[in-house]
Formats: sequence, structure tokens, C-alpha cells
Amino acid sequence: MMVDGWIKTLERQGLCYQLKSEAMLVTSLVALALLAHTASSATSASPDKVLSTHASLLADNSASLAFSLYQRVAQEKDTENILISPVVVASALGLVALGGKASTASQVKSLLKADKLKDEQLHAGLGELLSEVSDPAARNVTWKIRSRLYGPSSITFTESFLKKSKKLYNCEHSKINFKDKKSAMKAINEWGVKSTDGKLPEVAKNVEKTDGAMIINAMFFKPHWNEQFHPKMVDGRVFLASRGLTISVEMMHRTGLYDYYEDVDNKLTVLSIPLAHKKSSVVFVMPLHVEPLERVEKLLSGKQLDTWLAKMEEKAVAVSLPKISMEVSHNLQKHLGELGLTDAVDKVKADLSNISGKKDLYLANVFHASAVEWATEGNPIDPTVYSSDKLKNPKLFYADHPFLFLVKDLKTKSILYMGRMVRPKGDKIRDEL
Repeated sequence: MMVDGWIKTLERQGLCYQLKSEAMLVTSLVALALLAHTASSATSASPDKVLSTHASLLADNSASLAFSLYQRVAQEKDTENILISPVVVASALGLVALGGKASTASQVKSLLKADKLKDEQLHAGLGELLSEVSDPAARNVTWKIRSRLYGPSSITFTESFLKKSKKLYNCEHSKINFKDKKSAMKAINEWGVKSTDGKLPEVAKNVEKTDGAMIINAMFFKPHWNEQFHPKMVDGRVFLASRGLTISVEMMHRTGLYDYYEDVDNKLTVLSIPLAHKKSSVVFVMPLHVEPLERVEKLLSGKQLDTWLAKMEEKAVAVSLPKISMEVSHNLQKHLGELGLTDAVDKVKADLSNISGKKDLYLANVFHASAVEWATEGNPIDPTVYSSDKLKNPKLFYADHPFLFLVKDLKTKSILYMGRMVRPKGDKIRDEL
């Protein structure tokens, strides 16, 4: 009943708007024509920039690396929620390649399957990709990305490295003295708070290795839906984190036309919700029933994702999503070493002499810290769809249990984020053994 009343209100508002518009039609025609001409001229003068061949290659390969990285992070004990940005991981690796020599640098190319690229092509491609996907105006999302390289207090950064890393990867630099570990960690986390407008209270924790270089990526991401969720249809529900743990959450709802696929064989559903400007979308992968995500995660790969996306069809879907805010920090140093970055993380083998001019530095930590929020905000709802039969008998996507999600950029074909929601914030309702 509430929805019916809301729709009627929209229809009444739409009628009033139509009458006013007709009264102003004559005086508006000339202005509209001029605006259309101006917009057309601007579009033809500056068409959408096409990614270079090198940047496109690195977009694909950074996603492939991130799937492997995700699998390793998921196996960590006590890991709950996960957030990984493939593009930002690739830029951190680019920083290692920029500061490295010999095999320390070449292993970055191997990890990114970019052995055939020259050094300048690698850095230009990664810089271009990062700049393209992180433009919040083009994609109408909030995405703050800050990067900083910390070095021991004894280090002297070379002028060349400072300039190139700032230009290519927008990376800041700082020395840190871990003799007073508590003060050092406080300074690092205060930088993270400031860099993300307070969204990330802790970018680094449990730092064991304090004698080498530390790369920290601090990010805040908030999507703006192409069609908003109903602001007044947010209510208290439960999230079944496991068969024994139930958490109280706020859930938001809307029914609309979405790309949807039910994988009967693998007992899961896939839903794609476009973001504003339709240049990117959030793809949700959720098992049909409450279960640990391990089974679904084993399926996850670039090839499998492409298969799911190819099978999707536009359908009416009644969507219910938890209104979330989560913060996650992963130390990727060990995982990157296991995937092939063996020299940079080794005190003896590392050659990062482009950073300091001396072969006395290794990569001790790579903290990948993210805060992600999504709420009801988005573009106004198109009321005309409610007057058609398109929304009859909708499918149900009720995300009240753990799921995976990926933010897919449609222009560059890259993955901006991949992660999982296992335990949202909220009061514990039931916790049984």
C-alpha cells in the first residue's frame, strides 16, 4: 500500500510538472535548441578517451592478479570482510617497479603478465589506468585514493624517484621512526583518517616488520546508483552471517529492471546494478542459501565472471540490500611474495636502489586499506516503469546472508573493487555454537 501511494504521488507531481512545462514551452524551445547544439559541439570536440593498448592490457591483467590475490586473502584465518582494488594493487606494484632494479623490477612485470612492455610503457599504462578509473566526476561515484610510501628514518629519497612516483602514481613519501612504535602507528593512522575524510580509522595494524619500506593505499568508495533505492523504505532486518550468528542491520529496498542470472548448477544468483552514468556497475554473487562462501569463492575467476555476465538477462527484480559501511585493511606483502614478488620482499635479494640510491631497502609491508559505503542515494526513479507490465512477478534478490561483490568498470573493462560481505556492522542478535 505504501508503494502504491508513493507511485500515485509521483504521478500527481508528474502531471503538475507537465502542465507547467507546457506553459513555458514556447520560451524554452530556443534555449533547448541552443543547449543541444552546445552539448553536441562539446561532445564531438572531446569524445570519450580510449585507453591505450598498454593500459587496456594492464586493466585485464590486474584483474587476473586480483582474483589470485583474493583467493589467498580469503584463506587467512579470522578474515571476515574483504575489499581489494585490482587497479590500486597494480599501481602499488608499479611503485615497486619504479623503485627497483634487475629482478626486483622485472618480477612486477611477470606478476602483471607484462614482460613485453618497456619500463616507460608499464608506468605510463598503469598511471593512465589509475587516472581514468578514479575520476569521480566521470563515473559519478565517490572514490578517494591516497598512496604513501614510508621509509626508515635513515633513508634519503632520490629526487628522481620522488618526482616520478608523484607524477605517475600520485604517491606521497615520508620517513618514519619505529623506535617508538606506538607513536609511529599513531602518525600513520592519522594520515589515513585525514586522507579519507575520517572514513578509515585504522589503515595499518599488527605491523611486525619495521625495518623496511611500507606502501599504504588508503581508499574510500561510495557508489551512486543509477536509480536510487526508496529513501523511505529502509527498515530493520536481520543478516544471517552464519547458521549460528544473526546480526541486526538496516535493509534498503527497490524493485526495478536489472541484469540477472540464476546459476542453477552452482546454486547461486548474479545481479548487476548500474551506477550513475552507467559507466560502471556493482555485480553481486550470492549463494541461494546461507553457507560459508568458500564454495562460491572457488568458482571465482575472470573467465567465470565473464560467463555469468554473458548469461544475464534484463528482468524485474525486487532487491533488498543491507545499507552498509565497512572498513578493511589487508597486509598484502606476504601474498604478493607468494605470487611471485619474491625479491622485493626479501632483505637479501631486494634491489630498491632507485628509491634511495642504495641497495639497503626491502618491501616490508603493503597495506591495502578501504572503506566502502552504500546507501539509498542515486538518480531519481523513472516513474513510467511502474505504469507498465515490466515489473510484474519480479525475481527476488534478498541479500540477508554472505555474498560476493565486484565493481566492474564498463569502459575500461577493469575491476575497480572486489570483495565479500560476511559480517556487517550491527548488534548481535543470536550467536549459537
